[in-house]
Amino acid sequence: MNIRTDLAVESFSESGLPEGVHRNIRGKAFNITEIIIDDDSCLEAIGKGRGTYITLESGSLNCFSESYEDMISELAGELRRLVPEGGVLVAGIGNNDITPDALGPQVVSKVLATRHLRTELEADSEAFLTSLRPVSAVAGGVLGQTGIETAELISAIAGQTKPSCIIAVDALACSDISRLGTTIQITDTGISPGSGVSNARKELSERVFGVPVIAIGVPTVVDIRTIVCSLTGMELDDDLPGMMVTPRDIDRLTERASQLIAYGIDLALHPSLTLDDVKGLF
Repeated sequence: MNIRTDLAVESFSESGLPEGVHRNIRGKAFNITEIIIDDDSCLEAIGKGRGTYITLESGSLNCFSESYEDMISELAGELRRLVPEGGVLVAGIGNNDITPDALGPQVVSKVLATRHLRTELEADSEAFLTSLRPVSAVAGGVLGQTGIETAELISAIAGQTKPSCIIAVDALACSDISRLGTTIQITDTGISPGSGVSNARKELSERVFGVPVIAIGVPTVVDIRTIVCSLTGMELDDDLPGMMVTPRDIDRLTERASQLIAYGIDLALHPSLTLDDVKGLF
C-alpha cells in the first residue's frame, strides 16, 4: 500500500521483526523504542538501511508537562550515545516560512554555538565557555529559496569547520495521526530531506560527508493518501491530488518541540552545563 512515513517504528509490525532487525524498549519520561538494523536488506523494501533508529514517544510536544525537564534530560542522554567526541555542526533543514517545515531552522536558532569562543575568549583563562565543545549552527533555507541544495551547502560549511559529526534536524512525515507532534526520532543513518513528502533532495549521510550524520526529527505532517490507505486498506487513484495534513496548533507545536530538541542537543553536546545554564544563555 501507499504508506508514506519517515519513522522506522512504523515500518515494522509490533508482532514480529525480520531477521537482522532488533527492537529494544526502555525509557521513563518517554516511551523509547530502539530499532537496530544489522544490514541493508530492508533498504529497498522500506527505505531503512543499516543503523540505529531511536523513537521517543510522549504526550503532545506542544505543551510543557510536569516531566518536561526529565524529557530534555532523557533526549540528551539518547543523543549523547550517538555523537562522537569533537566539534559538531548542527544543521537546521527546512523552510522557516512554512510552519510545518520550520522545525529545523527554529531548533538551530536556539542551539548554543560555541566554535568561535576559544579564540575570542582565550585571554580569559577562567571563562567556562572556552571549555565547551566547538559547535557550529546553520539554517540555510531550501533549494527553492537559495538555488543551492542543502547537501551542497552543508558540505561547503563542513569543509571549512571540519566537524567530527553533523546533527541534521528536520520535520518528518508519519503514517499514524496519533504520532503527529508526539514523537521524536533520532537515527545515525542521516536523512534525505523532503523524502516524507515526495520531494527528496540529495541525502545527508556519512557516505556523502565522511563523518557521522545524526538526524533528529518530529512528524508534523501526514499524507492524506496514507491516512486513507491505513484506515481502509484501499489504494487511491494516482490521478487524485495529494494533500498533507498538519495539526491545527502547528505554530505552538513547532515552537515548543524546537525548544525541547534544542535544549536536548545543548545538554548532549555540553555535559558540564545544566538546564538552568542553557536557559540563562538565551
